[in-house]
Amino acid sequence: MNPLISARELEALGEKQCVLLDVRWTLGRDDGAQQYALGHIPSAVFVDLERELSGAVGEHTGRHPLPLPADFEAAARRWGIDDDSHVVVYDDSGALAAARAWWLLRHAGFEQVQVLDGGLEAWKQAGGAVSTEASQARTGTVSLSWDRMPVVEFDELESLAGVLIDSRATVRYLGIQEPVDPVAGHIPGALNRPTTDNLDEQARFYSPEVLRCRVDRLPIAARELPQRIRYWPRPAPGSSWACTPEVGPNTARTHRHRWRPMMKSIATRFPFTRRLLSNERQQ
Repeated sequence: MNPLISARELEALGEKQCVLLDVRWTLGRDDGAQQYALGHIPSAVFVDLERELSGAVGEHTGRHPLPLPADFEAAARRWGIDDDSHVVVYDDSGALAAARAWWLLRHAGFEQVQVLDGGLEAWKQAGGAVSTEASQARTGTVSLSWDRMPVVEFDELESLAGVLIDSRATVRYLGIQEPVDPVAGHIPGALNRPTTDNLDEQARFYSPEVLRCRVDRLPIAARELPQRIRYWPRPAPGSSWACTPEVGPNTARTHRHRWRPMMKSIATRFPFTRRLLSNERQQ
């Protein structure tokens, strides 16, 4: 199944013929539910990224650890998902949040899921209706597994045979700006390819041909793509790399951890980050 679905395709399918998940979320804000109440695709169920797509925060987990498998299955059932459901997820931030729901469902063994290309705005531009009535989903019966998407563990970084790509904004990768984490910078050796570079001015994914051209600009031999690509942070919040039609969902591995819980561990093994930590203490 194509990871993406257009607004026209969704309209032809009929929003009532699938399970629609509204995953609006923006870093530093907590008004996703309010935005949903102001207008959403009819029959869409609001999904809380902080509470339903993330687990409990611990000392070394970062802001958005993966949810426990049992908790995620219970959430998926609350959304009305059955084993044979067709799920479409969307947001209004360039798939940055919707990609997390997509990836988690795929990671849990559920394959009939797509991201609405262009999100809610694309739906509106296509003439789609918008509702302010909260949707009450019936309880679904889906049975999920776990660990179905390829990932890279922290301990594998030093012996990584592939290429590590940091999908955050370039200013964060370079350490010029860091709005949320106490230490700026990136894992030494990682290449930067912001996830937003996959989108056009309407927040829709570029064609596979354009994406291929852009990926080819990275210093990676063409024959090594996509087998050797590793993405970090894991897809969403913050990365829609894994659901791009060019890369594909199963050929690129994602890093299980994010920057925040790794900073001090990396500092003991990589001089670049150790220097950043030292600078932070002096400030």
